[in-house]
Amino acid sequence: MFYDTCLKGTFSEGELHVLKARLLGGIRSKALRGELKNPIPVGLLYDAQEHVILDPDRQVQQALRTFFETFDRIGTAMGTVKYFHRENLLFPRRLRRGMHKGELLWVPLVHSRALQVLHNPRYAGAFVHGRQRSHKTPDGRHHTRKVPQDEWEVVIPGAHPGYITWQQFQRHQQQLLEYAQAHGADRRKSPPGEGPALLQGLVVCGVCGKRMTVHYHTVQGRLRPQYTCQREGIEHARRLCQSIPGHGIDDAIGQLLLELMSPVTLDVALAVQEELQSRLEEAGRLRKQQVERARYEAELAQQRYMQVDPRNRLVADALELDWNERLRALREQEEQYEQQRQADQAIVNEKVRQEILSLATDFPRLWRSPKTSDRQRKQMVRLLIEDVTLSRAGEITAQIRFKGGATRTLMLPIPPPAWQVRLTHPEAIEEIDRLLDEYTDAEIAAQLDQRGLRSGTGGHFTRLTIGRLRREYGLKSRYDRLRERGMLTEEEIAAELDIHVQTVRRWSKRGLLKAHVYSDKHVFVRTGGRAAADQTPRAQAHRYPTIWGECS
Repeated sequence: MFYDTCLKGTFSEGELHVLKARLLGGIRSKALRGELKNPIPVGLLYDAQEHVILDPDRQVQQALRTFFETFDRIGTAMGTVKYFHRENLLFPRRLRRGMHKGELLWVPLVHSRALQVLHNPRYAGAFVHGRQRSHKTPDGRHHTRKVPQDEWEVVIPGAHPGYITWQQFQRHQQQLLEYAQAHGADRRKSPPGEGPALLQGLVVCGVCGKRMTVHYHTVQGRLRPQYTCQREGIEHARRLCQSIPGHGIDDAIGQLLLELMSPVTLDVALAVQEELQSRLEEAGRLRKQQVERARYEAELAQQRYMQVDPRNRLVADALELDWNERLRALREQEEQYEQQRQADQAIVNEKVRQEILSLATDFPRLWRSPKTSDRQRKQMVRLLIEDVTLSRAGEITAQIRFKGGATRTLMLPIPPPAWQVRLTHPEAIEEIDRLLDEYTDAEIAAQLDQRGLRSGTGGHFTRLTIGRLRREYGLKSRYDRLRERGMLTEEEIAAELDIHVQTVRRWSKRGLLKAHVYSDKHVFVRTGGRAAADQTPRAQAHRYPTIWGECS
């Protein structure tokens, strides 16, 4: 009896495994035919025949098409989210659970939602099965992980209508992979950031072939890029492969692009104008559809309120409150639409059109314009350049590879070291040497500042700066120059004439002696001659040696 019971239990367990295997086999068989009914994202629906179709709501379709077009134009998920927020555009969301399951909501677009849409192949019209795999952990919990695309069990492109093509979906995945800064050890291509490094993410080391990173340091109040190959040095505790100043390289690349782009600037400007106009019109249509939906919901709430029995106050009050809320939402949508419409008209006016057309004949001004951000310049570079290989020997060699395979090589001088860049210009040193004959350090600093001259660090000249430059360049001080001309201090004059120092000061005030300031602390060197000494009362009785200097 005991053995019979054990056998029956074993057979039951086996039957469960067989049933489960048959069920999974049926699911896989249906998936291979593309007939398995899976949850589909917002923007797609099942019709009466269980076929996947586009959502008949035109506002939903337009929102998704705008989303994908914006991502194609900007290139990053975060940039797409910023565009939707900047234009006050909402994104559809369909509830999957709860008492309002299936209801369509319009909410602000968030970054995580944007990534979900970009990674979902159903928007490309493809039926996919096996994107996730789950297993049971020893503690009884189920763990689910996403698998790479080459490990998906079933992929059927063109299984149903979509918003983008399968080729666009593949390109989006590759672009997201390249722009994922945390992906891989090399961080090959990061998205263009806000820094001034023009070749961020595009520079390859000419020694080891690794991707070079960017560091910044401040020179005269401005950020300067430094392209550094440090991956091997960090991993193996070795010396850095090479580090190259990037300011001169970026300027050379920018000049090269100006030379290459000048013949097609007119077409570029017209394309920019058309894209700007279409972008604004597209956003305006979406906002208008939001207003129409809000008006429809308000009218629907009004109908529900008008159809209720007025004596049923509990229901009537709730419907009236809902109607007021819908009217308030409609008014807010109308105000936002009108404000944005006026702003769009202010952007695309005749003046702006003329400015865009004038830029077509002056592309260098567009490139150097302070209104053109560093991020926009980087996006221009990425449209033309695949990568740049840098190597440093006697000079810097930049090998540029353009989109399509064309190459160009630039030979650039190595920039001088930082200490040499910060040296004060020799002409300023010569001017300081000349002015020391007549002025003190503070007076010299004031004169140089009035002329617009700056020190090697780009700052204003000060008394301390002039003193430091005197000592570093071995310039004689004003005191030494006055002494060489025979000037004496008031103590020396008093000792020479055997008089009190106060007497010397009184003579100076009366004009008998001339005082020369040699320090910014109001210290004087006074001068007088034999004629001046002979005029003093004591000099009438005694003769003294002639005092060095000039007569007053």
